[in-house]
Amino acid sequence: MQVINLYKPFDIIYVEEEVCPMGQHRNNFFELVYILKGTGTLHHNQHVYDYTEENLFLMMPQNTVHTRVSTRTAFVFIRFNGIYLEAQRAGNPHSNLGDWARKLEYIFHNNHHYPGCILQNRDDKPVVRALMNALILEYSREQSMRNEVVQQLVNTIITIVARNVSLMQPEPAVTGNSEVSNEIISYIHQNIYYPEMLKAEKLAAKFNISQNYIGEYIKKLTGNTIQRYITNYKLKLVETRLQYSDMRMSEIVEELGFTDESHLNKTFKKYNGINPTEYRKKMWAEKNYQPGMSG
Repeated sequence: MQVINLYKPFDIIYVEEEVCPMGQHRNNFFELVYILKGTGTLHHNQHVYDYTEENLFLMMPQNTVHTRVSTRTAFVFIRFNGIYLEAQRAGNPHSNLGDWARKLEYIFHNNHHYPGCILQNRDDKPVVRALMNALILEYSREQSMRNEVVQQLVNTIITIVARNVSLMQPEPAVTGNSEVSNEIISYIHQNIYYPEMLKAEKLAAKFNISQNYIGEYIKKLTGNTIQRYITNYKLKLVETRLQYSDMRMSEIVEELGFTDESHLNKTFKKYNGINPTEYRKKMWAEKNYQPGMSG
């Protein structure tokens, strides 16, 4: 099976074909696949989806993907690699992508429960279509400030995708079905980098729930205390960084609010059985993955 690598932070490809643009393959990067026009089927791991115009799909690294074209199809591929994590490093030339990176991360950690087309809000489809058309036009031209315009367009697309993902049930462990239940979990995920926003008194005030009851309420939703749920989610983010970037441990510590590297190592090993360095080596060896940073 063909394995495709990406050697720059992100890339945008537009193709219009009457046959599949590439056979079964595996990507070593993240990819958004948008259908401007046409019909067919998208084969994603063990799943098969009928696609039509204005569908948008998210592919994770190491996913197996190919398409079967029924009618001539125009595809837009937005591809990005480990730079989406590196973007948050101080002094990185792509640091203006930090907010974009965090929206992506929110999507990655909530979308995998909902395979298929990401766009659930019908009103967003014409907006995304217009943005995709603008993206294709701008990316194809060598004009002043092109990269900045492209980044803003991609950022807007990602924001709309994040909004659609937030409309879905965010965690299978959540037992409550109310809108407030979903909003609380979504709020925690979106503010995971801002610990002051996740204090019990802040959560209670935000969702108009008694401060004495908020802890019990969240435990009913998630099966965990507030702190345990936050820690579990942070560890998911650590795993993402270890798998898809070459961020140093000190950078992960600073970004995710661990006390120091010893605290990170101890917490990670407690829940995963191995320390972060061993986990990274194991994941990279299993996937033969290298988070390309050149470009």
